[in-house]
Amino acid sequence: MITLTGFADEISPELDVQLDVLESLGMKHLELRSVWGKNVAHFNKEELKLIKETLDARGFSVSAIGSPIGKIGILDDFEKHKLDFERVIKTAHYLNTSYIRIFSFFIPEGENPTDYREEVLSRMKELVKVAEVEKVVLLHENEKDIYGDNAERCVEILEYCDSPNLRAAFDPANFVQCGVKPFTEAYPLLEKYIEYMHVKDALFTDGEVVPAGNGDGEMKETYQALRLKEYKGFASLEPHLAAAGPFSGFSGPDLFGLASRSFKELLSELEIKVK
Repeated sequence: MITLTGFADEISPELDVQLDVLESLGMKHLELRSVWGKNVAHFNKEELKLIKETLDARGFSVSAIGSPIGKIGILDDFEKHKLDFERVIKTAHYLNTSYIRIFSFFIPEGENPTDYREEVLSRMKELVKVAEVEKVVLLHENEKDIYGDNAERCVEILEYCDSPNLRAAFDPANFVQCGVKPFTEAYPLLEKYIEYMHVKDALFTDGEVVPAGNGDGEMKETYQALRLKEYKGFASLEPHLAAAGPFSGFSGPDLFGLASRSFKELLSELEIKVK
């Protein structure tokens, strides 16, 4: 059985609206990325307290922190960025989740990612060592234009860090946008590391994001494979159906609902139960 969650800030900046829509779709989890237009790495104590009280009162849980960690340039100030990482970890503990989504740093446009291999791996190893101490699990997302944007470099990072505290968040649409076939090419390499799924599909022709099962993300094949291996983790809706940017996306209530229904139809065809 798969547990459905999602980036609720794609619905609305307002927490109550986010929860209203999730509830209407039968969901009781969210991946926390932003509220009130403010990123999760920068909530103050009062804002965090209000978020937790609201979630608790309405019976919601946080599946993961949708953090921006690692979503800076490889040449940017890493020491300053680690302060955000410390805040994100505290937020994860406070909201009772062990999962934190991260990235492996943007590579300068037009340059060869392998030229930055050592610096990327060093930074990732440092983040993972902190995660091991703090007992959180970092979920590396295969974001476009970062070092780990294809399957081979994702595996390189995971093998180098060699830790149960670093796993893969598998995003089919991001692979499509990088010219990678998600199931045919990426899944066989990453299967043993996958601990979290992002629900997003896209077209090879122009990279347009579409509802699950309507693109080239090989989602039926992927979820059939997950069913056979009895995957029981989260699948997080990140539709990006109205707008997409380097740090967020937006769908609105109606399109988020469409994304949810499309994904549930796909799972129903495969006889996969969802909660």
